[in-house]
Amino acid sequence: MDIDSEVANGVVVYRIAGRIDEVARPKLESAVDSAINGGTPRILFDMRAVTYISSAGLRGILSTAKRAIAAKGGLAIFGLQSAVNEVFETAGIQNLLPIASNEIEARSRLGV
Repeated sequence: MDIDSEVANGVVVYRIAGRIDEVARPKLESAVDSAINGGTPRILFDMRAVTYISSAGLRGILSTAKRAIAAKGGLAIFGLQSAVNEVFETAGIQNLLPIASNEIEARSRLGV
């Protein structure tokens, strides 16, 4: 998994590529924890280039969202490829987190 980040208008956007699995999960959680601990708890995940997500990856995303919400922020996701979207739908993640088709919609769903 590759991850790049940028901060704009109080929101950190993580552009994620590759696989989110048990191996990648700590890297993702560490990156987001740095933002939350640094005072930027509003998080967007750009997942247009994510090709696979495991149950461990889903747990990492949910625990990240929980920490962001506890810090008075939140997490929104956008750009899911169809195979990854199917995993999210099967797990019911769309009922727990804002999922959007593009960054503008994700920012709106996050309230920014």
